[in-house]
Amino acid sequence: MANAIEYAQKFVPIIDAIYKGASVTNGMDAATRPDFTGTNEVKVLKVSTTGLGDYSRETGYPKGDVTAAWETLQLAEERGKEISIDRLDNEETLGLTFGTVTGDFMRLQVVPELDAYRFAKYASAAGISKATPAALTKDTVLPAIDEAARQMDADEVPLEGRRLYISSDLKPVVNQAVTRQWGSDTGVSNVLNGYNGMPIIYVPKTRFYTAITLNDGSTNWGYAKGATAADINFMLIYPAAILQVVKFSLPKIFTPDENQEKDAWKFQFREYHDAFVYENKAKGVYLHTAPTV
Repeated sequence: MANAIEYAQKFVPIIDAIYKGASVTNGMDAATRPDFTGTNEVKVLKVSTTGLGDYSRETGYPKGDVTAAWETLQLAEERGKEISIDRLDNEETLGLTFGTVTGDFMRLQVVPELDAYRFAKYASAAGISKATPAALTKDTVLPAIDEAARQMDADEVPLEGRRLYISSDLKPVVNQAVTRQWGSDTGVSNVLNGYNGMPIIYVPKTRFYTAITLNDGSTNWGYAKGATAADINFMLIYPAAILQVVKFSLPKIFTPDENQEKDAWKFQFREYHDAFVYENKAKGVYLHTAPTV
């Protein structure tokens, strides 16, 4: 299929681009992580011990057990795309087309898919805490979040570092849930950016599903909501419970002089990644979804 390029009639140094936000999951990238160099699989040691028993002055210490098992983490997703822009198409749009297209591709396609994949992977992980699906209102949203925090407290998940991800559709609901008194402020913001020590990150609805379908590029590109997926209302995540791995993320750019196939600029992008919930730390993820239709 030929490229659809509209040539510039007059130079105006403004690009009419589609607005879309940056990644919302990058704040959970671990400071330390398993090294996948040279392989697509690593094994992480899970260790647990028995608790205390009664000490005997006759027989001494009660004998306890240590359990150690290897948890396998294997990368599964390898994605890519090639974009080609004819030399003259790029020239006759004053050199704006190629740079704009490649930049927008990363922002509009790569980042949203990465976020959506990660949330779906966490939401579908075994052993996480889940609420009964419900539509949230201004009267029920904060109690639902309080219950998520209570459950994590009960599971002894550390408080410090928890991150609250809320669907952007619920932003006005959350804002209405908190009573405020306004003074004579010249500028007013009613957006709630944190709750009980937890930072709030609002997630675009199109990245917040319990499952997604990754299209293979033969007929459709990118990703779509899974056939049986539910919309996520919010997720409370303790970042040490999850692992986000991008082993390989590389753009390659070829000039028309380097391109041996066509007289065109060529952009190739390849990404090899995955996301995991550690089995022993699954209670560090709490999921609340809307009812499925």
